[in-house]
Amino acid sequence: MYWIITKYLITAFMVVFISELAKRSDKLGGFIAALPLVTVLTLIWLYVENQPAEKIANHAWYTFWYVLPTLPMFLVFPKLLWRWGFWPTLLACIVLTCVLFGGFTFLLKKFNIYLL
Repeated sequence: MYWIITKYLITAFMVVFISELAKRSDKLGGFIAALPLVTVLTLIWLYVENQPAEKIANHAWYTFWYVLPTLPMFLVFPKLLWRWGFWPTLLACIVLTCVLFGGFTFLLKKFNIYLL
């Protein structure tokens, strides 16, 4: 139980740290947020918890493919934010990401890469 609490605390610390950093510096906050910190932490947690190398490798492999359809959101969000406000923009970006993810999943099946 202590291990799970430790994992939550470290992971939560990273999110709070990045959001506080972003308040002070847009560029530095964006840079740190763009680093795959959650993925790195997840890989560490899987390794420390003695998960098989195949599971750890699969996590990294699928993370790569899942990240790609999320990238357009970061271009669309700043444009819509000024016109629509925060919540409608966030909702639109979530919908956009889901649509792109569905299309991307369909496309990758043609290359024998199955995300779902």
